[in-house]
Amino acid sequence: MTRYIVRRLALAALILWVVSVAVFLLLRVAGGDPVIIQQGFNATPERIAAVHKELHLDEPYYQQYARWMKDMLTFDLGRSSFTGVAITEEFRARLPVSFQLMVMTMAWTILLGIPFGVISAVRRNSAPDYGVRVFAVFGLSVPAFWVATLVLMIPAEQWGYAPPLNKTTSIFSEPWENIRQLGPPSLVLALAPMASVMRLTRSQMLEVLRADYVRTARAKGLNERVVVIRHALRNSLVPVITVLGLQFSGLLGGSVIIESIFNLRGLGQYIFAAILQKDFAVAQTLVMFTAGTAVLSILAIDIIYVFLDPRIRYT
Repeated sequence: MTRYIVRRLALAALILWVVSVAVFLLLRVAGGDPVIIQQGFNATPERIAAVHKELHLDEPYYQQYARWMKDMLTFDLGRSSFTGVAITEEFRARLPVSFQLMVMTMAWTILLGIPFGVISAVRRNSAPDYGVRVFAVFGLSVPAFWVATLVLMIPAEQWGYAPPLNKTTSIFSEPWENIRQLGPPSLVLALAPMASVMRLTRSQMLEVLRADYVRTARAKGLNERVVVIRHALRNSLVPVITVLGLQFSGLLGGSVIIESIFNLRGLGQYIFAAILQKDFAVAQTLVMFTAGTAVLSILAIDIIYVFLDPRIRYT
C-alpha cells in the first residue's frame, strides 16, 4: 500500500505540472490585455508599459512561468493584479464558504441519493421506483443555472421571500441565516450529483440482489433489512464511492456559476471574476488548487476501496 501511494503521489505531481503549463498558456493565448482591463482604455502607453513591467508581463513566457512556479513552491501567492489584495487573504476569507457549500452539497447527495436509490431497487417497478427514476432523469437533464434562477425568482415573485444575498454569514455566529443563505444553492448544486448517485445505486443494487450469496442469505432466514443493508448495499458501494469522489473533486468548478447567481463570496465566484478580468495570478493559483483537490480526492477514494472491499489489494 505504501509503495502504491508513493507512486500515485509521483503521478499526481506530474499531472499537476501538466495542468500548470496548460493553465499558464491558455490564459495568455485567450486574448485580451489584463493591464488595459485594469487601467482602462484611456490609460497612456507609458502607463501601460510601466504596469506591464511591474507585473513582469513584459518578460518571455518561460521566465513568467518559472517565476510563478517559484512563488507557488514557496507558498508566496502574491497579490491580485486587479484589486491589489493578497491572494492568501482572499483565499482564507472565501474558502470556508466554498467548503461549506461543497460539504452541504455532498451531504444532500449522500443522504438522499443513496437511500432513494436503494428504495428504488428494492421496490422495483413500483410507484416509488418510478418516482425516483423520473426525478433522476429530471436532475440530469435540467441545467443547474436555470434551476438556481427559478429558486430565486419564484419565491420572490410569489411569496416575497429571497435568501440573504448581500452578505456572507458564519454558521457558528448566525446558524439560521447561514442555512438560509447556503441551503438553496447547495440543493441546486446537489441536483445532478444526487440524480447520478440514485441511478447508479439502483443499478448496482439490482445487480447485487440477484447474486447467489444474497439468495443464500435469504434462504438462511436472515431479516430482509439485514440482507439489503449488510450484504447488498455494502457490496454495491464501491462504484458509488468512485462517483462521489469524482463529484466532490468537481464541485468547486461547478460552483462557479451557482456562487455567482447567489452572490456567495466563495472561491468559485473568485475564479469567475479573475478569469473575466484576466487576473493571471488569481486564476492560475485557484485552478491549481482545484486540480490538486481533484487529484488528492481520487487518491483518497482508491484508499477507501480497501476498507469497503477486503478483496481489493494494491501492490
